[in-house]
Amino acid sequence: MTRPSKARVRQSFERAAPTYDSAATVQRHVCARLAERLPDLPAVARLLDAGCGTGFAQPLLQARFPAAEAIALDLSSAMLQRVATPCHRLAGDLEDLPLAAASIDLYWSSLAVQWCDLARALAEARRVLRPGGRLALASLGPATFHELRTAFAGVDEYHHTLAFHSPAEVRQLAAAAGLAAVDVQNGLEIAHYPDFRTLLRAVKAIGANQLGSGRRTSLMSRATFARAEAACETLRTPAGLPLTYDVTYLYARK
Repeated sequence: MTRPSKARVRQSFERAAPTYDSAATVQRHVCARLAERLPDLPAVARLLDAGCGTGFAQPLLQARFPAAEAIALDLSSAMLQRVATPCHRLAGDLEDLPLAAASIDLYWSSLAVQWCDLARALAEARRVLRPGGRLALASLGPATFHELRTAFAGVDEYHHTLAFHSPAEVRQLAAAAGLAAVDVQNGLEIAHYPDFRTLLRAVKAIGANQLGSGRRTSLMSRATFARAEAACETLRTPAGLPLTYDVTYLYARK
């Protein structure tokens, strides 16, 4: 499964940093659900928020584990600059963590690993976890943004969404990485927007646009936009135009 280049991901989220919090309603819901399903843990001395973004998980994690040393890590320095809670801020790649082996009690990552090679990210998670350490992770599944695929099907030949791993694939990759007690769960989060233009702006605001190969690199013509808009309108519900996040939750231990 091809992932976007690190340079492309970093650039996208550097640009999105100023708008991310205003558009990240679904991301906050996913973060809360990931925490709700996290089992009670013994003393956590050090935790890692891997792919922390602007750090909205930090208050939640620090309230639950007040004695823990918290590390907020992200590929984007612009995102890290917006982390407001007291913690260690660390620029780094989830596929090559700048941390010592067996140094973390809790590896937490909410909606970040979908931009990575998941096998490599999980191998790194296992490497930095102490024996008995826990992993709690949320990623995106195959049905994510299916509305955009519908809107642009037959309109152009560009790729408007990425391919994401199924829950079964996530389970298999976690086991292959050497993680134990693997528990995979799945759920849908659906945002609604008043019109197609607002929907596209929301995707851009969280940095999730223009990441994959085969993406559009030029401005969309009015005719193309109108055709995609008309296709998306066929999906309208009483709540507005839907945009689906197919979320996979992974819990495991070393």
